[in-house]
Amino acid sequence: MEYKLTMRSDMDTIALAQNLESEKFPNMVICLNGELGSGKTVFTKGFANALGITDTVTSPTFNIIKEYDGELPLYHMDVYRLDGKTDGVGIEEYFTKGGVVIIEWANTIKDILPSERLDIKFKIAGENSRVLIITPHGNKYEELCEAVL
Repeated sequence: MEYKLTMRSDMDTIALAQNLESEKFPNMVICLNGELGSGKTVFTKGFANALGITDTVTSPTFNIIKEYDGELPLYHMDVYRLDGKTDGVGIEEYFTKGGVVIIEWANTIKDILPSERLDIKFKIAGENSRVLIITPHGNKYEELCEAVL
């Protein structure tokens, strides 16, 4: 099943992230895809805030992975610069560390993504509007979407 939602502002994107966070669980993996400026980092900031993270959340473009402490650890990844080459980075280890993994540009590493995850595709639909296509993979993620969307 696929869910299609229209966000009319950053606040809508943040509210969605906070709603998803309310159903969080250890080893949750959220994969974000979409062009530059489509709202991937805005979503992550909203999720982090709901986790109780007070640090400033920025896209880890040059670091690849940033770790934050909250109700659950948050592992925020931006894999754009990897160009699909993940050898030696250790990304797979984060999928079972008991936290929440949010990956920006996840399509670039689709070969190593867990089969159970939540995919969110961001499409720019106007100056402030975004269309999000949310696809759950696995029972936990289907239940999450049923509870929140």
